[in-house]
Amino acid sequence: MGLIRLRVRELAAEKGWTLKEVSERWGVVYSTLRTYARSPGLATVDVTALHKLARTFDLSIEDLYEIVQE
Repeated sequence: MGLIRLRVRELAAEKGWTLKEVSERWGVVYSTLRTYARSPGLATVDVTALHKLARTFDLSIEDLYEIVQE
């Protein structure tokens, strides 16, 4: 199974937003967002949450993550 890393910190920085602002815009608890932002690799991610996050940043889901291990 592969691992992915969400590019939350980089995307927030591009928008000039803090992680707290992203969590408010995304409608997700800050601690969840912080976990996603700090993790070097996730095996599972809630797809519904990814859709909402993509809309928050006005991106496609594919632009939200990078594969860190196949």
